[in-house]
Amino acid sequence: MKTKILGKKSKKLNFSGKDLLDSIPRNSKKIKYGIDIWNFYDFMFKDKKEVPHLKVLEIIIPGSSKFIVESKSMKLYLNSFYDTAFNNQSEIIKKIKRDLKSLIKDDVKLRFLDKFSVEPKNINLNKSNCETIQRKKIIKFNGFRSICPVTSQPDFANIYIYSSDSLSRDWLLSYLTSFKDHGDFHEQCIESIFNTILRNFNPKHLEVAGRFQRRGGIDINPVRGTHKKFLFKNFREFNQ
Repeated sequence: MKTKILGKKSKKLNFSGKDLLDSIPRNSKKIKYGIDIWNFYDFMFKDKKEVPHLKVLEIIIPGSSKFIVESKSMKLYLNSFYDTAFNNQSEIIKKIKRDLKSLIKDDVKLRFLDKFSVEPKNINLNKSNCETIQRKKIIKFNGFRSICPVTSQPDFANIYIYSSDSLSRDWLLSYLTSFKDHGDFHEQCIESIFNTILRNFNPKHLEVAGRFQRRGGIDINPVRGTHKKFLFKNFREFNQ
């Protein structure tokens, strides 16, 4: 995979602004409904009086987009706003939305966050002793690990699963643990989990969400489901 940003020193880059953004073709596994929720925790800009502000920015990219954004390029792009003055926050949202739409060839949603949603009540897969996880319950697997296919660095997450049918606890625990040395992007990991559960248990309603730990001030949280309306919002395990 060829990128213009990843693996290069920032000081040697001879471009700026939206040209910092780098796209990666999405390896979609034909899932009907999906979104990728990006949280950028350190978005800084100036208002029209040149006063700096620090905000959390939420970006939602549809799972059907032709491209995804390479995360280091997103970090550099969003960090480039720190010394720019804007008349209002709507002006910022419009500019970022325009630049991202041009890159991924699809629509995006953006907003500034004051707080995250609350983590939903769940059954902790790591602690459960039941052979079968009840239907229509939210399951949480704490301690998911995978490997970035570009940098070979580990990524960590909690995985949340809702299924209208019951699931085997031992099978699910073994399967999710098997990703610990698997090299793939966040989006592809969640799509693989979704498709494998759907193929093995065939629930009518299935939704899988990955809440990945932040890296470089950004976390990427894919959600894939069988239904258009998602159960999982933009929540944090530690909401403080």
